[in-house]
Amino acid sequence: MADNQNTEQKKPTLNPNSNIKKPKGSFNFYWIYGILAIVFLALQFYSWNGSNEKISFQKFEKDMLRSNDVEKIIVVNKDKAEIYIKKDKLSQEKYKNINKGVGGASNIGPHYYFEIGSVESFNQDLSKAKNDILATDTIGKTKDEKIKIINGLNIPIEYETESKWGQEILGWIIPIGLMILLWVFISRKMGGGMGGGQIFNIGKSKAQLFDKDTSVNINFNDVAGLEEAKVEIMEIVDFLKNPKKYTDLGGKIPKGALLVGPPGTGKTLLAKAVAGEAKVPFFSLSGSDFVEMFVGVGASRVRDLFRQAKEKAPCIIFIDEIDAIGRSRGRNPLGGSNDERENTLNQLLTEMDGFGTNVGVIILAATNRADILDRALMRAGRFDRQIHLELPDITERQAIFKVHIRQLKLDANVDTDFLAKQTPGFSGADIANLCNESALIAARNNKKLIDKQDFLDAIDRIVGGLEKRSKIISPDEKKVIAFHEAGHASVSWMLEYANPLIKVTIVPRGRALGAAWYLPEERQITTYEQMLDDITATLGGRAAEEVVFGKISSGALNDLEKVTKQSYAMIVYYGLNKTIGNISYYDSTGASEYSLNKPYSEYTAEVIDKELSKLIEMAYERAKKILVDNKENLAKLANRLLEKEVIFREDLEEIFGERPFNDVEINKLKDKKPKTPTSFPADVNDSLFENKV
Repeated sequence: MADNQNTEQKKPTLNPNSNIKKPKGSFNFYWIYGILAIVFLALQFYSWNGSNEKISFQKFEKDMLRSNDVEKIIVVNKDKAEIYIKKDKLSQEKYKNINKGVGGASNIGPHYYFEIGSVESFNQDLSKAKNDILATDTIGKTKDEKIKIINGLNIPIEYETESKWGQEILGWIIPIGLMILLWVFISRKMGGGMGGGQIFNIGKSKAQLFDKDTSVNINFNDVAGLEEAKVEIMEIVDFLKNPKKYTDLGGKIPKGALLVGPPGTGKTLLAKAVAGEAKVPFFSLSGSDFVEMFVGVGASRVRDLFRQAKEKAPCIIFIDEIDAIGRSRGRNPLGGSNDERENTLNQLLTEMDGFGTNVGVIILAATNRADILDRALMRAGRFDRQIHLELPDITERQAIFKVHIRQLKLDANVDTDFLAKQTPGFSGADIANLCNESALIAARNNKKLIDKQDFLDAIDRIVGGLEKRSKIISPDEKKVIAFHEAGHASVSWMLEYANPLIKVTIVPRGRALGAAWYLPEERQITTYEQMLDDITATLGGRAAEEVVFGKISSGALNDLEKVTKQSYAMIVYYGLNKTIGNISYYDSTGASEYSLNKPYSEYTAEVIDKELSKLIEMAYERAKKILVDNKENLAKLANRLLEKEVIFREDLEEIFGERPFNDVEINKLKDKKPKTPTSFPADVNDSLFENKV
């Protein structure tokens, strides 16, 4: 026990304030290069033999040559004369500045120098100076003194050619050094954290690995509204967890699944849920991660990705935005057959289902441009399944709302069923943005809870843009805007298949000076009558201007653009024109994307133009007739719009009476409409642009 106590007493205590010697850092090899550079520069600018001073030829003649102090002159490279002073003369007062060299050593020269234009001019100046000295300094001198002066002027002159090795070396070292530094900089930028960003790792895969050490918190419970897609994906996840269940029946797991859908429908979110559910290594990267400026890097990264995946099999590889490398080969008219992107795609095709096999490696990919992908990439054996994600319907939107409002502090009057009906055409990303925007609006109004009005205001903000009540609009312009929007509302009210109107406003929002809000019917197919009524209602704004004022303005730009595209689609794509017949020139494969020729003849183009104009004019005259028959009610509605700036469905019912058609969705919403006037979802049918031609 005593020994143990003594041993414990001898143990040093760790005091953070004590002077503990820290291990010295390792020597940095770059210090050697720094020291060599400093020494080299010192050699260039200072002479180890001492400093030499630049003087003029006149001073040389007056102070040195005349007093017989010069030992010799060396002409260097025919442009500089270096002067050496006699050793016994250096002790004089006038040479004290150059008497000592570096470190107190004797300065052996050269001591002075001056520039010369050429050797011939130097010789002439030197001879002239000697003659002047002989003519003046020998007067009255004895013979011995004259001989001494003459001997002092007999200075030896040497000629040397020095190579400026320092400048030549610098001329080589500096460009090479800059190239090396630039190379290192580029390699680190493109390395992007792989292996320290070294240039030798540029061909390594940049995929982010999620495994048991880096788990993903998102699972299928966080993915709402994609039930059919989740069934397909969960089957792949279930195979990775329980492969024997399928292999006992002789089945094989699909090698790849392609998620296809519009932006914001949840493709990447679904892949994150797979990473959270599968509990197997999950490699995630974007299609653009394969693309680099160096030739062969993309293919090298594909090889490295699959090499890592095989080592960790079973695993999943997710490639987001695969169209960055999966575009059809040969469709780029500006690129050659040896395009780097095509080389990357070829390597990807080989790895996915080439001669070798990738046992246990499943590929997930996402794109919203499936029509432009290469056919070889889409075939069975590579992507066996294509999972299409569409915009959510009303039931799916309700489920998505329930997911996104989990973290929100809501008032009791917020109903997800009501919000789902208010947001037709919204994607999952739009709904997430709507929930966040409603929270921001509630916080801006210093509310403790988010109520229904905040959600409705957020819908207006997202669809129509920010209100701009400060925009300067003249009374005449405001009147035109009011009749324009009232025209839309009146025509849509009197047409059976037009979308039910919810709200009309002449308050500027975004770029629009006025807007009409509708509640589109959720349908999968559209008839000729439905499209015609939609076009007629869209032209109601311009028709109202002509009926009331007898002239039209540039405010219908957005209307005309929409009508022209919709009418063209009816004739050319949907086969809804009797003259053209049951013909569609739509190319779903996208093969004619870069084609300069139209798929129809010039005669057919003329017929299409005539039928297009005929259809639009027919709808325009139809809208004018409706407004002429209801001109008095149109004026009442426009005046009320000028007075209140925002009107709702109730105002139209009061002026026009009950709508003669059954609005199923509107009737469902009547009982759930808030007591205070609110805005409704909107498909902004028209925007009245200021000074837009």
